[in-house]
Amino acid sequence: MQKYPNPMNPSVVGVDVLARHVDPGGKLHSHRLLSTEWGIPSIVKSIIGTCRTKTYVQEHSVVDPVEKTMELRSSNISFTNLVSVDERLVYKPHPHEPDKTILTQEAIISVKGVSLSSYLEGLMANTISSNANKGREALEWVINRLNAEIEEFTASARGTMRNSMAAAAFVEKL
Repeated sequence: MQKYPNPMNPSVVGVDVLARHVDPGGKLHSHRLLSTEWGIPSIVKSIIGTCRTKTYVQEHSVVDPVEKTMELRSSNISFTNLVSVDERLVYKPHPHEPDKTILTQEAIISVKGVSLSSYLEGLMANTISSNANKGREALEWVINRLNAEIEEFTASARGTMRNSMAAAAFVEKL
């Protein structure tokens, strides 16, 4: 849930949580709106007939702490009359190496009513493919940041406990 913003994908400029709940089985369901700012090549702008670069994506995610899986489904809600991108990512533990995670990524890209649609579909497929590695790096960045926060919190809690014990010993001597 803390994947954005991150230094690997600066195009995501905003994240709004639209709904979030835990189901009876303990799975966390989230529905978020992502605001993105893309540097669209001028040839693509001329093909689709716009200079607008801000787009919106809806993302549904399910985190299952029992199975240790996370599934993300996202689809664009901007430019749907021209292009549809439906993406699904599944993170799950490696079956034989528990310290590793398997990421499966699928994307369906449809370009509609635009000349050179196969060119645009190919361009978007290449972009999604190259962003897959950035997404993995971003998730590792979040995990490292959370681990650092946990270590800092633990050290702080230990320091507080030592100070409390020292204060209690001092009061006892009085």
